[in-house]
Amino acid sequence: MTFIQPQLRRAEKPRSVPMRVAAVVLAAGGSTRFGEPKQLAVFRHETFIRHIVAATIEAGCAPVVVVVGADAAQITLELTGLAASIVMHPQWSIGLGSSIGVGVQHLIDSAAELDAAILLPCDQPFVSAAMLRQLIQLRLTSGKPIVASAYAATLGIPALFDRSCFPGLLQLKGDRGAKGIILSRQHGVAPFNFPAAAIDIDTPADYQRFLSQNKTHPFRPGFRGGVRSRLLRRR
Repeated sequence: MTFIQPQLRRAEKPRSVPMRVAAVVLAAGGSTRFGEPKQLAVFRHETFIRHIVAATIEAGCAPVVVVVGADAAQITLELTGLAASIVMHPQWSIGLGSSIGVGVQHLIDSAAELDAAILLPCDQPFVSAAMLRQLIQLRLTSGKPIVASAYAATLGIPALFDRSCFPGLLQLKGDRGAKGIILSRQHGVAPFNFPAAAIDIDTPADYQRFLSQNKTHPFRPGFRGGVRSRLLRRR
């Protein structure tokens, strides 16, 4: 694995939080159905990946780990200047569970005194710093070891996991994500109402529909390698 630490800009210094919470952003997928790096799709003048990483930093999460695999160079470039550790997962194609394990293991190795970690997908455009702070606050008020997003009659990520859950996350294999852990331990889960977690953008058609529903333009001047000329020609 290769670790890269982009330089922190002074204006992006994280805020303090009442407990030590890290973040793992899962951005290693190959976007096969999308046809382009989905992490670099743009919403409201910002790529999905930069938006979600910036939100975790603003919320006070530290360290912030971004697990990359396919399109690692482009994603790393897009995160220039943000205080995030980029963790290369050479076997990213094994599946989501293996990416979670790589991210959590990096936290264990580099941040021994963590209280918890938040797992986030790379394609949740409505995640915000305020939302993440509320997630952390619910962990404090509920006393539950897991705080999971509640959406579409289910529970899933973004979700906060107490450090006591790390061994279970490390045991995830293949494409089995953290949802199984959440659903199997519902007595220890505090649900956090976040309907936007139901958004699922897997194809160009999904993306165009999402943009249309939210009345925004997908491109910004000078965008580096986004979801780009091919989609532009279709509009």
